[in-house]
Amino acid sequence: MKRKASKIDTSGGDHLDQDNPFAALDLGELPQAKPAPASQPATKSGSSKPVGGNRRLEIRRLKAGKGGKTVTEVRGFENCGGSEVEQWAKQLKNRCASGGSLKNKVIEIQGDHRETAAEFFTLLGFRPVLAGG
Repeated sequence: MKRKASKIDTSGGDHLDQDNPFAALDLGELPQAKPAPASQPATKSGSSKPVGGNRRLEIRRLKAGKGGKTVTEVRGFENCGGSEVEQWAKQLKNRCASGGSLKNKVIEIQGDHRETAAEFFTLLGFRPVLAGG
């Protein structure tokens, strides 16, 4: 035996004001929402010059030798400090919501995140180039 589904009236009308739990709220008492700060990557403090110095970075997608998994690789940090590259790798992994590693100043991020990486390093003042396929 089928049970008949009861339908809810969605046509609107006066009865909606009675059932609305927010009808009694005065919107004038509510505080204004603060705008969310734009997430900017960390830069060197006290420096107005871009961190990257307009250096070229190669961002490529790799699959060979990775067990069939796609990896995004960022190269070109030879002249950068090791601690800076570690910090950028961590920030990029957080932004991509993915795992990854840093090997010999080459950042590897799990998955295809070339566009995200290019945007991230452009904000830092680098000149990213999407290389490979």
